[in-house]
Amino acid sequence: MEPKNQPGTLYIVATPLGNLEDITFRAVRILKQVDMIAAEDTRYSKRLLNHYGIETGMISCHEHNEAKKSVQLIKALKAGKNIALISDAGTPLISDPGYTLVKEVGEHKIPIIPIPGCSAAIAGLSVAGLPTDSFLFCGFLPKKQQKQFQTLEGLKPEKATLIFYESPKRICALIKHTITILGDRRACLAREITKLHEEYIRGTLGEILSTLEQRPQIKGECVLFLQGAGPPPQITPEQLEKLILSKQNENMGTADLARALSAACHLPKKQVYDTILRLRNPSP
Repeated sequence: MEPKNQPGTLYIVATPLGNLEDITFRAVRILKQVDMIAAEDTRYSKRLLNHYGIETGMISCHEHNEAKKSVQLIKALKAGKNIALISDAGTPLISDPGYTLVKEVGEHKIPIIPIPGCSAAIAGLSVAGLPTDSFLFCGFLPKKQQKQFQTLEGLKPEKATLIFYESPKRICALIKHTITILGDRRACLAREITKLHEEYIRGTLGEILSTLEQRPQIKGECVLFLQGAGPPPQITPEQLEKLILSKQNENMGTADLARALSAACHLPKKQVYDTILRLRNPSP
């Protein structure tokens, strides 16, 4: 009995953000060896392939045809073909097409291998001058103002460094909305990462906005890095006493009031409880 044909492998290949030198030896080898390259924009990617003498045939796979092309690509993978997925720049799926394809390929138990490389979020974070021990990639926020405000409201308590992608036409509006909802925090705006006019503007959101508003035009894709929420403000013993006294007419039990104020003021429950008891039962 002859063994069944083994499926091919789908490679998720990171490509340069702008500077064509920012690609790994392994990525070039894989792009040369696979049977087919699924590209977000075949015309754009042709420049990269020509630069490295890669003659592998390409097929388009972008947000408008990904579901349809996934069927075709999975059929090829099942037939034993190896395929590389690339986006216009950086790592596929990171605010780029590819999720549908990867999800469906995985469901068919076909091997999927990442070929690591460039990512604007990580490259910019490494030089932003903001905490890197914890960060949250938010990608592109909703374009409609109300939904954008709702998203930012949900990010208020997030302590990790926040990372946003935005177009040059909407970056000033995003910064204004961010100041309104999250406050004037420390930030860094990265523009044209790895390209000829690469730029990093560090400071508060207000300072960055002021710099941008002095320019007649803003060009290049932008990445905004924003410091996460700081520790809650400390409440003094005197402020705690005033707060407890302001609640004396709400008829809350000592334990319930202590629990509520402990959470609201970020204080130990025992400290709040003891203060409530002292105020409600003053020494003679």
